[in-house]
Amino acid sequence: MTDIYIDSRVDDDRRRKLLYRGGVFIYSPTESSRQLCTLAREMAVGAFAPHDPREAQHALSVQQFVEILTDLKPKFIHHPRAKELIPGILGELGCNLDNTYFDVPRLRSSTSDQYLTSGIAYAFKPHRDTWYSTPLCQLNWWLPIYDIEPDNTMAFHPIYWDRPIKNSSRDFNYQEWQSGGRKNAAMHVGKDTRKQSEAEEPVILEPDLRIVAEPASIMIFSAAHMHSSVANTSGLTRWSIDFRTVNTDELRDNSGAPNIDGKSRGTTIQDYLRGTDLSHVPDNIAAKFE
Repeated sequence: MTDIYIDSRVDDDRRRKLLYRGGVFIYSPTESSRQLCTLAREMAVGAFAPHDPREAQHALSVQQFVEILTDLKPKFIHHPRAKELIPGILGELGCNLDNTYFDVPRLRSSTSDQYLTSGIAYAFKPHRDTWYSTPLCQLNWWLPIYDIEPDNTMAFHPIYWDRPIKNSSRDFNYQEWQSGGRKNAAMHVGKDTRKQSEAEEPVILEPDLRIVAEPASIMIFSAAHMHSSVANTSGLTRWSIDFRTVNTDELRDNSGAPNIDGKSRGTTIQDYLRGTDLSHVPDNIAAKFE
C-alpha cells in the first residue's frame, strides 16, 4: 500500500524516511514552484507560437514538433533562473540546503494519441529510477505545468514497491547513456532503439495510482517506486517539470529505499548540485559511488 500525504507538516528528516518506505507527498503550489512553471510555460508558448503548446501537435508535423523540442528543452534545462528556483522550492518545503543536492530540472512533454512517444518525447514504460544508476536515496520531484487529467498524468504501480520484477537494468550504464543515448534523443522519431532499462516480464498495470493536482503543485516520491507515463488520450500534450534530490546524510552510507531488483552500472552522483552554492557532491562521498 502506498500512503499519500497531502500538504504534510512533517519535517524533512521524517519525510525522507516515509518516502523511503513508499510514501508519496503532494504539496500545494509554492511561490517558487509557480515561478518555475511560469518560466517553463512562457518558454513553451514562445517556442510554439502561434500555437498553444498543448495543441501544437494538431497543427505541426512530427518533425517540426521534434525540432522545436530539440531547441526548447536544453534552453530550459540550462536557464539560470531554473537553478535559482529549485533551491527556492526545496527551502519552502523544509529541506536543509546545506546537505540537499539537486539535479537540473527537465521539461517533459507527453503528446496525445501516440503522436510522438520516442526520443526527445519518450513515453516512459513502467520502471524504477533505481534501474538507471541512481543512489538509493534519490527522490523524484514532479510538477505539472498546465491542468492535468487522469488520462494524461503519470501512474504509480504500488504492488511492485516490495515485489521484484525481471528487468534489463543489468545492461544499463549511466556514463554510456550520457555519452550516447541522451545526446541522440532527437534522432529517434517513430521508433526508439536506445538501450534503456525496462521490464522483461509482463507488468500488472492495474490497479494503478494516478494523482491529479493543480498546476505548479509538487509531488515527491522515491526513485524506487515503479511508475510510468499514462497513455495520453486527452487530446492535449501534457507538459511537466521534474528534478531529483539526494541528501548527504544518506549518501554517506548509501542508505535510502530498498533496492530489490536494480542492477545498473555507473552513477548519477556528479549530476547533483548543492542547494546553497551549486557545488558538486564532496569528493569523499562521490568516490564511494564512482
